[in-house]
Amino acid sequence: MSDPKSYHMTAEEFRRWGRAVVDWIADYYERVEERPVLSQVLPGQVRAALPAEPPMQGEDFAAMLADVESLILPGITHWQSPNFFAFFPANTSGPSILGELLSAGLGVQGMLWATSPACTELETQVLDWLVDMLGLPSKFKSTAAGGGVIQDTASSASLCALLAARERATNFVSNECGCDGRLVAYASHQAHSSIEKAVKIAGIGRRNLRLIDVDERFAMRPDALAAQIQQDRQAGLIPCFVCATVGTTSSNAIDPLPAIGQICREENVWLHVDAAMSGTAAICPEFRYIHDGLEFADSYCFNPHKWMFTNFDCDCFYVADRATLINTLSVLPEYLRNQATESGAVIDYRDWQIPLGRRFRALKLWFVIRWYGVEGLRYHVRQHVALAQEFARWVEADERFELVVPPPLNLVCFRHVGGDAVNEQLLERLNRSGALYLTHTRLDGKYTLRFCVGQTRTTARHVRCAWERIQRTAAEVTNKHL
Repeated sequence: MSDPKSYHMTAEEFRRWGRAVVDWIADYYERVEERPVLSQVLPGQVRAALPAEPPMQGEDFAAMLADVESLILPGITHWQSPNFFAFFPANTSGPSILGELLSAGLGVQGMLWATSPACTELETQVLDWLVDMLGLPSKFKSTAAGGGVIQDTASSASLCALLAARERATNFVSNECGCDGRLVAYASHQAHSSIEKAVKIAGIGRRNLRLIDVDERFAMRPDALAAQIQQDRQAGLIPCFVCATVGTTSSNAIDPLPAIGQICREENVWLHVDAAMSGTAAICPEFRYIHDGLEFADSYCFNPHKWMFTNFDCDCFYVADRATLINTLSVLPEYLRNQATESGAVIDYRDWQIPLGRRFRALKLWFVIRWYGVEGLRYHVRQHVALAQEFARWVEADERFELVVPPPLNLVCFRHVGGDAVNEQLLERLNRSGALYLTHTRLDGKYTLRFCVGQTRTTARHVRCAWERIQRTAAEVTNKHL
């Protein structure tokens, strides 16, 4: 135990238990496939196993680690399992974990350049790297008028973009006098729910969010967007923000950015592009078509924590005009003033986000890019897309199933032809088995299963085993119905 006079963990104790934790994590990844993917505990079960009162005296770290094994692991849904096909990947990797460990050890508060110059300058450089790695427009580089910043999630990025759009549309009057009730925002009805939350937080109001119709592939219809903007202008309203999606959550639909961008340019409306998961695919030149039209965008974001082997949280958010974003979010009290900031020669990322404080997230992303290299990242993205496309072909070849929409990348939306009740029971049985984990959505009103391939350790074997279990379970469910 630590010295009772100080209560702190000594350097030697930290070395000992640090090694033990790293060993535990390494062992966990070697055995994660053996565990039920979806946690099997009942509501309240984990809390009931915990002591009602905190300890008065410090405890041995060995006991803490043992409790992680016995009390915590049963309540974990294993997002890092190679049999996790639900929601979206939240994958991580060895270099990312070690980068996060170093970040925690350094304990940097990177709100200002002055509070740790390396925290800021590494982030700027890594975000510029990613512009080239993904083939993004050069206007998003820090060497132009724009630049990138690491947010926690795409939800925060969308909110920051919406706030900047609000201020540009009102010549920054909203920051001073409150939000103009005539402002209107637009997204497809397949866009992420974070857009609805953002309009509520930004004071624009849910009633002023227009959800635009989609086509047969669930992508936004530009003609419907243009008609709605014109209708709102005629009603005396002020269109200020459009969110287009590259890879919607439900179906991986890719909104037609060239047509949407042209409308936004003609109407002088801010265009934000949310490519949360799918943006990573653009690291492969053959998938960069997903970003066609991005030259029209005022802002863009994607999440390395969803498909680039970088642990949560890590969203890369870019703006074409950083001055608008900074003027929207900057507040400079006396206690934050310093010579570097006053010189105007540095970036203070506190002005690019909602919170003041910020972690050293760039360190883990830097480690991932350096460990894998661009070619290593491309290899794994290509593997995941190929596995998803093969799964889709199996679905098409089985007369009991149907593809709901052709999969553009690594998400397959499919359903049993037996109807909603069969698909609901199929999903429930699959997830209860612990062998894999899927989630669902509704497309065209139909209960639809989602199969997303993107976990770090998922291989062809896992996808094949998942399909075989889906087939067997479907037979069990339909036999019960007979």
